Amino acid sequence: MPFNPDIRSVQVTRYITPLREGGSLPAVAEADDGFKYVLKFRGAGHGVKALIAEFIGGEVARALDLKVPELVFAQLDEAFGRTEGDEEIQDLLRGSEGLNLGLHFLSGAVNFDPVVTEADALLASRIVWLDAFLTNIDRTFRNTNMLIWQKQLWLIDHGASLYFHHSWGDWQKAAMSPFTYVKDHVLLPRTDAASLAEAGAIGHKLLSPEILDRIVQLLPDDWLHWEDTAQSPAEIREVYTQFLQTRLANSSLFLKEAQDAAARI
Repeated sequence: MPFNPDIRSVQVTRYITPLREGGSLPAVAEADDGFKYVLKFRGAGHGVKALIAEFIGGEVARALDLKVPELVFAQLDEAFGRTEGDEEIQDLLRGSEGLNLGLHFLSGAVNFDPVVTEADALLASRIVWLDAFLTNIDRTFRNTNMLIWQKQLWLIDHGASLYFHHSWGDWQKAAMSPFTYVKDHVLLPRTDAASLAEAGAIGHKLLSPEILDRIVQLLPDDWLHWEDTAQSPAEIREVYTQFLQTRLANSSLFLKEAQDAAARI
């Protein structure tokens, strides 16, 4: 099936509970469509850059036919945090007025446990390839960022991907990185050279420069006005597109790194 991303927009209507994981304080909230979402806030941590990484990472994973909760653009009104009693959360909500990111809440999901949960070699390899492509440093034994829901493995939390954008200046070098952090990936022990090579072939079959550009073009202008650069939203999008397209064209670099790291286990 062709990859045709269609990102819905929702209005946040009710703050339910914080998810006190890490320093970003995501939360479960309800929107005007009646569904619950895990909200990632623009006022937390690395701000809109974390939302951009989450969005691009999630949509690239979806293009690779991996399980990812639906992503939505979530509007937070000015008055939303006024009745919140927790001062830390109130400050977060006030700092997040405008457009945020929501992930469909997978009710009843349980955390992936690498000790007891099975993952076949090809699926593990496809996820390792995805994270090496995205330079995602945060799918480790300490923090797997995967859930089991309806007996299937779902990927969450790609906010630590694309970490080049926190320094921004030398994206070309970052795009050519072999991604040595792959050695810490929680699923690397489940892979082998053959399954990683097959995952790479699937990646090239399902991704294309056009698909990557299509994903980047969906980024809202609202997330692309940065204090640390004079570049326009269109120029920032072009950097993300060029980074991803360069990384795909040179994927043999991170594929070999992953295969070598797997062989050392």
